[in-house]
Amino acid sequence: MLLQIINLFFPYLCPGCDAVLTDNELIICTDCRHHLPLTNYHFKTQNRIHKLFENRFTLKDATALFYFQKNSRVQQLLHDLKYKNQQKIGFLLGNWLGHELKQCNHFNDIDVVVAVPIHKRRLKSRGYNQVTTFSIQLAKILEAQCIAHVLVKKVHSNTQVFQSKKKRWESVKDNFELKNSLAIYKKNVLLVDDLITTGSTIEACSKILCQGHPSSISVVAIAIADTAFH
Repeated sequence: MLLQIINLFFPYLCPGCDAVLTDNELIICTDCRHHLPLTNYHFKTQNRIHKLFENRFTLKDATALFYFQKNSRVQQLLHDLKYKNQQKIGFLLGNWLGHELKQCNHFNDIDVVVAVPIHKRRLKSRGYNQVTTFSIQLAKILEAQCIAHVLVKKVHSNTQVFQSKKKRWESVKDNFELKNSLAIYKKNVLLVDDLITTGSTIEACSKILCQGHPSSISVVAIAIADTAFH
């Protein structure tokens, strides 16, 4: 009874559309679940992410759960995950994509999951890396290890979302450092980020990971932007 009264005055809202969640809905409303734009890239041996990173580094498998557009439900989900500490969103999406990946054969051999790191200054001010919960849940479903501090971001930088591909690469190419090469040596590594725009961050991290001589590098993101293909 008390819980019902609390929910009456402080209802749980869907982060995708702000609709009031019903008792049977968890974190995201049914309408958003049905209308979020899935890529289904993981069911293809070659997809647009492979094309994006062609001639940039050797990529084994790649996928993103959603397509990203400005002013969309996906943008709202990522905003709440990144800036409002809504880690339950990361848990839900990690679980969602993890079970999707279990249905295909491309990601069954993942040994280690590595989240794209944020700078320690940003981690201190924000209190969390928005990709951590997503990565942990993904690793759990894939029966892999999620290992922190394999990579560190050594340069603090402002957002590069609105920069050109060339400027973004110049901004991030020397930002990362490999701290635990033994964790990935001869392992199948899955690199995880929240959003792929130009692909510069993923490329920079992957090239640093290659210094640890992994068996392979695959890439997963929560979403991929239309701008990645322009």
